[in-house]
Amino acid sequence: LQLPADLTKMHLTDNPHPQVTHVPSSQSGCSIASDSGSSSLSDIYQATESEMGDVDLTGLPEAPVDSEDEEEEEDEDIDRTSDPLLGRDVVRECLEKEPADKTDDDIEQLLEFMHQLPAFANMTMSVRRELCSVMIFEVVEQAGAIILEDGQELDSWYVILNGTVEISYPDGKSESLCMGNSFGITPSLDKQYMNGVVRTKVDDCQFVCIAQQDYWRILNHVEKNTHKVEEEGEIVMVKEHRELDRSGTRKGHIVIKATPERLIMHLIEEHSIVDPTYIEDFLLTYRTFLTSPLEVGNKLLEWFKVDNLRDKVTRVVLLWVNNHFNDFEGDPAMTRFLEEFEKNLENTKMKGHLRLLNIACAAKAKWRQITLQKPSRDSPLFFSLLGGSDKGFGIFVETVEMGSKAAEAGLKRGDQV
Repeated sequence: LQLPADLTKMHLTDNPHPQVTHVPSSQSGCSIASDSGSSSLSDIYQATESEMGDVDLTGLPEAPVDSEDEEEEEDEDIDRTSDPLLGRDVVRECLEKEPADKTDDDIEQLLEFMHQLPAFANMTMSVRRELCSVMIFEVVEQAGAIILEDGQELDSWYVILNGTVEISYPDGKSESLCMGNSFGITPSLDKQYMNGVVRTKVDDCQFVCIAQQDYWRILNHVEKNTHKVEEEGEIVMVKEHRELDRSGTRKGHIVIKATPERLIMHLIEEHSIVDPTYIEDFLLTYRTFLTSPLEVGNKLLEWFKVDNLRDKVTRVVLLWVNNHFNDFEGDPAMTRFLEEFEKNLENTKMKGHLRLLNIACAAKAKWRQITLQKPSRDSPLFFSLLGGSDKGFGIFVETVEMGSKAAEAGLKRGDQV
């Protein structure tokens, strides 16, 4: 019971002549299409349910069972690939190649390693990739070796991969730099000179070096491709222009950083063809920069009142429920948000979206047991039920009194008994 990945392709109206198209189970659970541009959602549940029967394995060819020797070899392979030292050896092999000899696989290996280092932390993926393609590997084996003299003309940017270096400044102060730190030139073509002496503190110090010309070119090119959005004199969002293929057909701006408020607002803005998963990415990561999901929920309820934003808001909520149902199930405030959003869908007669929301909630809900004790037989239950055999559907909790024993026990509107 999965929702289709791209809900924007669905035409949600109540046409009495549905045209439901089944797709393989490896893709989304259901998909809807209609030549007339509209289709009914009355049979979606049956369409998704039909794919949930018992799996028939008859007729499948039997694979030969591996021998014990083969299993031992596989175990050895797994042990080798899971060894972090082996991973470093692979990275070193890639580093020791000349820039012209590095393959795309080599650059991906370097990229995976370099993105963990502080020196590359504030760079975009495309910048890191280009830097990885031109970097040169150097090793200084002896401790106490001088790498740069005071006043020496600089021609490279250095990042430490292993070991520690010390910078001794002319005023007597010193600074130690370790793995992931950088020193050397700034991204400029002007002549630059070293202030202080750089020497190794331990044996086997390893560096990657990037020539001044390459460093300036890569970072300057990115600056040209960067679009900054300002509000009241402050930068609130930074976008980077990217091309996903050489034909130039898939190009546009992708958000690389923004204020929390601007990131929330971008949920309902037009998304570039090169940034199609912005909503999913936001919903996956918002807890790292927001204190509460209600900051997003309250904005969505506010935007729902605007007619031309209603479809976009509904798509965000459907993706949220489908991908991260625990955000609602484990938070009473978010459960209330979902109930209010459901009422808004009912009031605006958005029956197709409402049915999708119900399907998503039913698919993600989990069994649980609730014990509710009454002081006497005549005591009120503090909740009401809906349904039964005379109605033709199951028994559901319709309302739960806020602050009551039933609410404290965990009973929620929409629970099926």
